[in-house]
Amino acid sequence: MKIWSRRKFFFGSLAGSLAASASKLLAGAKQPGCNELAVPSPAQGTRPIIISSANGLHALDKGMAVLKSGGDTLDAVIAAVTVVEDDPNDDSVGYGGLPNEEGEVELDASCMHGPTRRAGAVAGVRRIKNVARLAQTVMQKTNHVMLIGDGARRFAVDEGFEDMNLLTEHSRKTWLAWKAASSVNWRPGIDSPEWKDKISAIFDGDAKQIAYAEKVIAHPPTGTIPCMAVNEKSEISATTTTSGLAWKIPGRLFCGQ
Repeated sequence: MKIWSRRKFFFGSLAGSLAASASKLLAGAKQPGCNELAVPSPAQGTRPIIISSANGLHALDKGMAVLKSGGDTLDAVIAAVTVVEDDPNDDSVGYGGLPNEEGEVELDASCMHGPTRRAGAVAGVRRIKNVARLAQTVMQKTNHVMLIGDGARRFAVDEGFEDMNLLTEHSRKTWLAWKAASSVNWRPGIDSPEWKDKISAIFDGDAKQIAYAEKVIAHPPTGTIPCMAVNEKSEISATTTTSGLAWKIPGRLFCGQ
């Protein structure tokens, strides 16, 4: 009987998923939704190939450029998700991510490098926006697999990552609207007649922002970007980066890491 290690199982499953996703999507499947994978490739079976959830699709050209220049598959997926982590208008990961219940953006990320069978991860990280690259740095420069919390932040600063406020004005206002809807001390709450006046004041009457805040308050998102790549030598690497569940209790980690 052949026994597979968890790592072998992961990479075997990943290869199968890549093939299945490519076959389905390149055959003209429907436009991907938030939790579906998209493959920007002209023909079935083409390599290199890079895939991600739909919220990272616009950044895949950055990763593909790394692959086409002969770069490492992990460098390619990190390059792609970093574009989104840097974007203040994307509140699913990195800078501008929706915060925890205390108004602090708290990030998780992990990576796996197929050619060397190595992995790295960080969790519960504050004030460091590029946590996918930080997970890669943990893999490359330590003999650990995961760093968490303030230890991960201090390690990041020591390695030259910028320590910065990750809360944008948009995510701060959305957090204030959530507090007004849910906190015992900050009510009236979303079911109160005063709710519309309260949230309208927060967003200066902007109907689009009000509608968005109401949506994420009623259904807290769990924005995440998984990204995987295969090069012409069939080497596979993957990363995941996320700001996790909006309004979470501080310290709650993304369990898919």
